[in-house]
Amino acid sequence: MSGLQSQVNRLKLELKTFQVDAGAEEIYIGQYLLERLKQLGVTTMFGVPGDFNLGFLDLVEDDTGIDWAGNCNELNAAYAADGYARVKEHSIGVVLTTFGVGELSAINGIAGAFSEMVPVLHIAGVPSTKQQKAKPMLHHTLGDGRYNAYIKAAEQFAIAQAILENKSTAAAEIDRVLSECISHARPVYLTLPTDLVYEKVSSDRLSIPLSRLPPPNDTETEAFVLDEIVKLVDQAKGDAIILVDACGIRHDARVETNELIKATGFPVYSAPMGKTAVSENYERYGGIYVGSISHPEIKEKVESAKLILSIGSLKSDFNSGNFTYSIPTSRTVELHSSWAKVQYADFPTIGMKEILPKLSKRLAHWKPTALKLEVPKFEAIVPQEDHDIISHAWFWPRVSQFFKPKDVIVAETGTSSFGILDVPLPDQSVFVTQVLWGSIGYTVGSTLGAALAARDIGLGRTILFIGDGSLQLTVQELSTIMRKDLKPIIFVLNNTGYTIERYLHGKHRKYNDIVNWKWTSLLSVLGDAEGVKSKSYTVTNKNELSALLENAEFAAADKCQLVEVMMPMHDAPRALQVQAELSGKTNAYVATT
Repeated sequence: MSGLQSQVNRLKLELKTFQVDAGAEEIYIGQYLLERLKQLGVTTMFGVPGDFNLGFLDLVEDDTGIDWAGNCNELNAAYAADGYARVKEHSIGVVLTTFGVGELSAINGIAGAFSEMVPVLHIAGVPSTKQQKAKPMLHHTLGDGRYNAYIKAAEQFAIAQAILENKSTAAAEIDRVLSECISHARPVYLTLPTDLVYEKVSSDRLSIPLSRLPPPNDTETEAFVLDEIVKLVDQAKGDAIILVDACGIRHDARVETNELIKATGFPVYSAPMGKTAVSENYERYGGIYVGSISHPEIKEKVESAKLILSIGSLKSDFNSGNFTYSIPTSRTVELHSSWAKVQYADFPTIGMKEILPKLSKRLAHWKPTALKLEVPKFEAIVPQEDHDIISHAWFWPRVSQFFKPKDVIVAETGTSSFGILDVPLPDQSVFVTQVLWGSIGYTVGSTLGAALAARDIGLGRTILFIGDGSLQLTVQELSTIMRKDLKPIIFVLNNTGYTIERYLHGKHRKYNDIVNWKWTSLLSVLGDAEGVKSKSYTVTNKNELSALLENAEFAAADKCQLVEVMMPMHDAPRALQVQAELSGKTNAYVATT
């Protein structure tokens, strides 16, 4: 959809708010919502049933276009909606909860989606409009008549809310909140009262697609910004690099970013949250830049460039090496979803999606010069160690040889998310992790959503790396994974506790220890009692792991598989050790006398 057509559709929807087409079919409000979700490519809804959403769930279950996942708890459901939206770009994740107890349980997952800019719709089934006005002491209330308490809580983690109160505005409110979700790439919150689910409204508005494009850039300002960027590249004599980050993916600028990269030939690097925004097999891709944590050759190339074109940057502590970017503002151009920064000047109305194609054309003539700029080869070399222990230094380069194009690779916060940074992922693969929010246990629910999305859009295997401590938080969702006939490969890194916490503080403290579980029995307990849907393994040394990775039946991923990987308690990836040292200095606990 073009920017102009997008604007036209916005105006049409505004006019429909004041017009009624007498000939249009009337449908239930619940059905209207489902139709809009299907238009956005939603095929799965996550959540937990509760008495204030059961009537709506009847419509969901009877709809042939949307499948009900049915999660073990609302937190996992929110994580799943997040993972689904990350993998199924141009769509959204949807989580349905019940009033109070359900929606509050989901909030951590919704907050993570807000933090990391993931479009998720949170639908809360709530008491009838009459009950909300009368305020009786219903179950799931706080007992003090504050029916708006949960709305206020949800407001902190939503870019927009639609509090449905009557049938006359319901369709317009649904459209408004969904438009905000897809255009801002943030969660939104929608209340669905029990007495409005089956109220009928006109279906006329459904003929007009919702717009996901941001408002168009101001023409004159954009022209000025383009000229300024071109001048800076000229002054740098083409010695420029491109640094890609999370918002380039979240705000639907992946295609435009890759067009710029190919048109100019400038060396390209990514921040951790931008991993796989660009193919890591591309010959001009140099690897991950994380400030002082970066490999020396990457750090030198990025920081010595005369100009850095930064696309969608998100400079959180773990995404920037604890704020150790050594890139002067005078040598930086930042392009974001709705604003740009050229050196010290901000331009609040200039979004990257619209300006990037124009920049590609203006800078294409620099390609012969740019191709002479040396780019370090981003590769994973398996070290030759004099022992058979599975170390992190050996593990990540070794498993990188197991990956295939189109794999969806999910890495839990901690050893996994840091360990996988230093290895390239295959072409067309998708990387999912939670660098900014960092809620341990996130990836179990996220793997459910990611695997369902991958199946929808024809991606390959879903592979999860998670520590034993994190898995204990959200392990129940493995049962939903098997119930939905999904077949992820789950590597459980068994290092007897919270390794990232040990490196941050309390390396030998008991509070970072956990009880060891019989990990290879989990899948049978959680849904595969007959042992036909899954298989589990334990590997204790390099030879056992290598043999498993080279096993064709294992690699085929034709059933859900869990691999317990025995690792030393106090071993950790290089990047995590450096980050923990930096964080420890920032957050040092100092006892006063």
